[in-house]
Amino acid sequence: MRNFFRFIFGVITGAFIGSALVVLLTPYSGGDLRRQLISRIFSIRDDIQQAALAKRVELENELANLRKNIPIE
Repeated sequence: MRNFFRFIFGVITGAFIGSALVVLLTPYSGGDLRRQLISRIFSIRDDIQQAALAKRVELENELANLRKNIPIE
């Protein structure tokens, strides 16, 4: 049990020190950093939506081609 508490204490201490270093050493102000993160998030979201749309069109075309080749009995 003692080792577990030491581990938890180490994790909490490491997280605190790491977050303090990030805040102190980041080259941007808080507002600038938030704007950049939001911009990246929206950019990634748009890229994912475009890729999904392209894949959907590709699959719909493939399905249409497969339906054309089905023999009608």
